[in-house]
Amino acid sequence: MASRAAARPSLDFLHALPKTDLHVHLDGSLRPSTILELARHRDTGYTFRTLDDVRAVCQVPEDCPSLVEYLRVFDITLKLMQTRESLVRVAYELAEDAHRENVRYMEVRYSPLLHLNEGLAYDEIVAAVQEGLELGRRQYGIVCGQIICGIRHISAASSLELAELAVRWKGRGVVGFDLAGAEKDYPAKDHIEACLYVLNNNINITIHAGEAFGAPSIHQALHYCRAHRIGHGTHLIEDTDLMAWVNDRRIPVELCLASNVQTKAIPDLQSHPIRRFMEEGLRVTLNTDNRLVSGTTVTNEFRLAVENYDLSEDEVLGLVMNGFKSAFLPLKDKTQLVDQALVEFASQGASFSGEISRRRRSQI
Repeated sequence: MASRAAARPSLDFLHALPKTDLHVHLDGSLRPSTILELARHRDTGYTFRTLDDVRAVCQVPEDCPSLVEYLRVFDITLKLMQTRESLVRVAYELAEDAHRENVRYMEVRYSPLLHLNEGLAYDEIVAAVQEGLELGRRQYGIVCGQIICGIRHISAASSLELAELAVRWKGRGVVGFDLAGAEKDYPAKDHIEACLYVLNNNINITIHAGEAFGAPSIHQALHYCRAHRIGHGTHLIEDTDLMAWVNDRRIPVELCLASNVQTKAIPDLQSHPIRRFMEEGLRVTLNTDNRLVSGTTVTNEFRLAVENYDLSEDEVLGLVMNGFKSAFLPLKDKTQLVDQALVEFASQGASFSGEISRRRRSQI
């Protein structure tokens, strides 16, 4: 590991760096101002008069009492995301917010299954999200992909429908498939037909695993469903043999520090396995999960990592590079993003040595 004797990377430095966000939920990342406006015309079950009212209900504290309390917010946001116009707006604003903190590449995940309440069809939902993300790309240059989520606790049949939807939109914005939802008592292997369908159509898979359940959940995601990345994966620390297998195959782990504490995936930041993962050489990435619900940004996730795990500049740059290397993109596009990131590192005065830069690029 790099020496940590140098000065701690500043917040300005973290903000200025080019970054990725590979694990961010569309329905957990609305702007408070957008909720305030949309809720004037929808019954959310709450009365919002000010932005403070919205934040009080929709942003959970670090000491959030339970995962149930964390997920309660989605009952509100999903009621506001049932029309084409709202989906376009929320997707565009997410791209804009990410751009404003120098995120260059983002993969936005959501389940179209949860946006059917007012008559939209699956393809109309994906088209609306793509329209919003494309507006962001045209205006700001941020590259975004969609990840379609099956929901573990709903049904395997619906996951297969969503897998078929992902295949229909391959090459038109969709870059991956995910299994989200309740992890405990809803094993990933129940959805193996959906996973095999997207695999047989050459689409990448990332699966929520090892967040609300132990290492066996990660084992299923990898060995039954053939996941290419692991969402959260904090319980990987419990199985050193599986962790070595993940490491040897350079399978990225999508960590979300603020969310991992709030959902009780870990008891506190000091208990997070990120430092152990990094010391073992795992391909760790930092992500937001839910910008609204967790009250976070990618920059804030890096701030939490620097302040709690005493990261050096080189370690920060390594985490940033891991994000670009883990993108669900064709190799040519991924290499271009990595090269651009290295140029931006230099423009920020980052002391990422030439040897390290060459090694990190060669390991894409």
